[in-house]
Amino acid sequence: MPKIKIPRKSTIIDMTAMCDVAFLLLSFFILATQFKPPEALEVVTPTSVQTKVVDMERVVMVTMDKDGRVFFAVSDDMDKQKAKIIESVNTAKNLNLTDQEKAMFSHMAGSYVGVPFSQLKSFLQKTPDQLAGTNLPGIPVLDTLNNELQVWMRASAEAFQGGTMNLLVKGDNDAKYPVFKAVIDAFKKNEIFKFKIVTNPENVPPGSELSKKKSTKST
Repeated sequence: MPKIKIPRKSTIIDMTAMCDVAFLLLSFFILATQFKPPEALEVVTPTSVQTKVVDMERVVMVTMDKDGRVFFAVSDDMDKQKAKIIESVNTAKNLNLTDQEKAMFSHMAGSYVGVPFSQLKSFLQKTPDQLAGTNLPGIPVLDTLNNELQVWMRASAEAFQGGTMNLLVKGDNDAKYPVFKAVIDAFKKNEIFKFKIVTNPENVPPGSELSKKKSTKST
């Protein structure tokens, strides 16, 4: 008997629904993803084997870049402390800041103060867009008789009195020692002896003493 041949038909898969789902997922991730904003001050921190994550609440941060410039910043959630700091600085240095300029300091987000007191008034009159890309001179610290960071740290200690101030020092890997020493001197002048240094964490080198200690503890 002759064999019955079944006609072959090409298999067709309707991908319309799959494409719709893919585009919906892509749209969701684009709209929901929060991209990391560009840093106001780019600093290449030294590496370390420290695994503890830095607490980024109630932060006062002092930053040193590779050119020896020093910057001061307070975390965005500390509006009340910022108001106290700028009021204290204004009184101590007779800057004659207006209420609008003080409010600018209290509410500015993610910005560093990186100018001497002689330029602070004009600095606070500019918007973040106007300051973008501006080459700020930094806070003067190398003159032992006029280390302006001392004033900022005194104001910070007063603003956080009775609470916790999480003081961080973030220095570029190429920052010079005299600048770092001047920053520490500003802390000491205000009897601030506790701070944390921000570093870039890396894995514990295999075969090192720390690695052997961890291996011993795990067994």
